[in-house]
Amino acid sequence: MKITVRSAVEADLSALLALYSELNPDDAPLPQASADAIWAAVSRQQGRTVLVADAGDTVAGTADCIVLPNLTRGGRSILFVENVVVAGSFQRRGVGRHLMETAVRLGESADCYKVQLLAADDAYVHTFYEACGFQALAEGFRRYIPQAPRP
Repeated sequence: MKITVRSAVEADLSALLALYSELNPDDAPLPQASADAIWAAVSRQQGRTVLVADAGDTVAGTADCIVLPNLTRGGRSILFVENVVVAGSFQRRGVGRHLMETAVRLGESADCYKVQLLAADDAYVHTFYEACGFQALAEGFRRYIPQAPRP
């Protein structure tokens, strides 16, 4: 199976939404108008690259990458990776590895000093990222913000 990783385009939006529904199955689907508006904002954001992995003619995985300019480390940026997901039917076939290799190359090309991500608290996820050359060097913290009631 040939895997190609590229930057997502607007035509990939429905495939991205399907992947994100696998990542967070309890989330309600976004209304199409909201998804379109969010995609427009994402695609205009400087330093933002949503990667997609094609396996044949199927979008099999994605990783959302953003280069964050930085005033430390000699001014070298940081590449943050979020929302990494590989479709269940394509897991353990190299899709995730290709995505992460491309993310690291993206960071290298932007002269980032590190690539950083938070991983789910699952042993198999940690094993995957370690196999991709990542090290668990810090403890991540999160504080979720409740959704405000809608009028």
